[in-house]
Amino acid sequence: MDRFKLVSSFAPSGDQPKAIDALTRGVLDGQKRQTLLGVTGSGKTFTIANVIEKVNRPTLILSPNKVLAAQLYAEFKQFFPENAVEYFISYYDYYQPEAYIPQTDTYIEKDSAVNDHIDKLRLKATTSLLTRRDTIVVASVSCIYNIGSPDSYSELCIYLKKGAEMSRGQLGGLLIKIQYTRNEMEFLSGAFRMRGPYVDIFPPYGQNAVRVEIKGKTIANIYEIHPITADVIQEIDEAWVYPSKHFVVKDEDRDRALAQIRADLAKQHAALQAQGKEMEAYRLKQRTEYDLEMIEQAGFCPGIENYSRYMDGRAPGARPNCLIDYFRRYDDFLMVVDESHVALPQVRGMFNGDQSRKQMLVNFGFRLPSALDNRPLKFDEFERLMPSTIFVSATPGPYELAASQGEVVEQVIRPTGLLDPQVIVHPSAGQIDHLLGKIQEHIAKKQRTLVLSLTKKTAEDLSAFLIEKGVKTRYLHSDIDALERVEILKQFRQGVFDVLVGINLLREGIDIPQVGLVAILGADNEGFLRNATTLIQISGRAARNVGGEVVLYADRETESMKYALGEMNRRRAIQEAYNKEHHITPKTIEKAEIELKEFENNSKNEGLGILHSALPVPTAKNIHKIAAELEKQMREAADNLNFELAADLRDRLFEIKQMKLK
Repeated sequence: MDRFKLVSSFAPSGDQPKAIDALTRGVLDGQKRQTLLGVTGSGKTFTIANVIEKVNRPTLILSPNKVLAAQLYAEFKQFFPENAVEYFISYYDYYQPEAYIPQTDTYIEKDSAVNDHIDKLRLKATTSLLTRRDTIVVASVSCIYNIGSPDSYSELCIYLKKGAEMSRGQLGGLLIKIQYTRNEMEFLSGAFRMRGPYVDIFPPYGQNAVRVEIKGKTIANIYEIHPITADVIQEIDEAWVYPSKHFVVKDEDRDRALAQIRADLAKQHAALQAQGKEMEAYRLKQRTEYDLEMIEQAGFCPGIENYSRYMDGRAPGARPNCLIDYFRRYDDFLMVVDESHVALPQVRGMFNGDQSRKQMLVNFGFRLPSALDNRPLKFDEFERLMPSTIFVSATPGPYELAASQGEVVEQVIRPTGLLDPQVIVHPSAGQIDHLLGKIQEHIAKKQRTLVLSLTKKTAEDLSAFLIEKGVKTRYLHSDIDALERVEILKQFRQGVFDVLVGINLLREGIDIPQVGLVAILGADNEGFLRNATTLIQISGRAARNVGGEVVLYADRETESMKYALGEMNRRRAIQEAYNKEHHITPKTIEKAEIELKEFENNSKNEGLGILHSALPVPTAKNIHKIAAELEKQMREAADNLNFELAADLRDRLFEIKQMKLK
């Protein structure tokens, strides 16, 4: 049995050994839910890596967004170089879901761009789960969406063995059934070619290709080859070729599914006619019959996932298969929910939004009711699938605390000896002069400042005031062009300016050691951006610096402030006592950038963040060229795991496409 092997140049320290032991013991003792309360900068990822090594179980790590998932993926690849560490996120560079707006009689066709590189990583993740136990998958919330049956995916695997009977024609037919395409001109991922006695197969989940030499009706030799040079890497005795797509189906299942789709089409067509919806009935019949013909002839159709319930043999309303089902072949797998206070509410909210959009499509004849079963999991379904689970957060929510029955493993001590930042409460009278003085103190120490205002107007006015006083300042809010926002954050990280003024800077994911001061204006305005969780989380942005401090400008102490101050002071007292007892001198965190081998071919795109500035003003003549260039840049950014930039380029591409429509 393959074991996880953690590779690291440093050993657990601070609170890490205690947390590792407690979490490991909980998993091995069968405890279903545990919570790790780890302060910012305490090395929560390293703690979880140690737990994975000790319990030695396949592990799903759920992250609330693509950017954080990419960071975690890079870190776990470093920790477990000899094991399978995989990455599973949405493969869309941009995605406009199919929708219908009855008020304006507007049908919006599904529009998307699939990132082939990320699709390949998704297939690699599921293939690893089916072939080896020592697998870690870092996933976004897309892991709760329908991806087809793992049983069909594994049963349609082609097993090739040296000496076995198989002709070239038989192998080609089997490959086409599992969604490989024959391409003699270009050897692409997910394709195969036939040359003389050789059949070359390039699986989309692997780095290398497979060459099968067939003499007569017998497999004479099998080789692993380089997909570009075709050089033989090694000779092998056997090989497994998994499907090129997740949505694949056996012939007998497809025939059964087609019969059921036709029966349901007749039923829904009659129901729409009975309601006097003749146009909707006609539309449904035309669209569905076209899809049926495509499935019969090619085994696939655009939007085939809307018919997945028939293909999988599921009953109406039954939950779809998702990534978690690939883990369920191991009855002891582990789940880690990172930043659980954000990730779990995301999971909870996915189903309702999806259903309301699809119900419109069903009501107006764009889809059969089966489309409603191509959906994310409901939260109670997700709960039932959760194995032994560890929630990880600096501010666990009520759900995590209740699920863990109030027992929380705390990781308050940082390996660097850093303390939670000192928090000062200052009255709002004279706050700007006080803030200016604080900013100048930190500039003198070569540290940067985050300032949180309550409104966009305040952010702009404060930024203008600080600039007048000679402080290099920029402001950031939702009215700023998305691409410009990326460039502002990049310049802040590089130290081009010293102060960043914003409203919801947690959304921007700012987490850099050079931030020495966090100032929160109107801290006593109770609400979403001034609740206890937000106050603790944003204060943590100053916790990676020895001289970090937080200033709350307020005229009263709200319940959120009271809780946040009490919790931060409690943590700081524990940290100070530990440092004193162990003679530790705190050190500012130095965070290195991690480069991944599989993305090195994209490292040439260093200037990608500002390429958009070179694009000309759109005109009727050049608009198609601009759209093509934006799409190219978006794909390059996503390939390079720069999802913030990719999303912003996607937004710009939408704008350009709207201009084309007009």
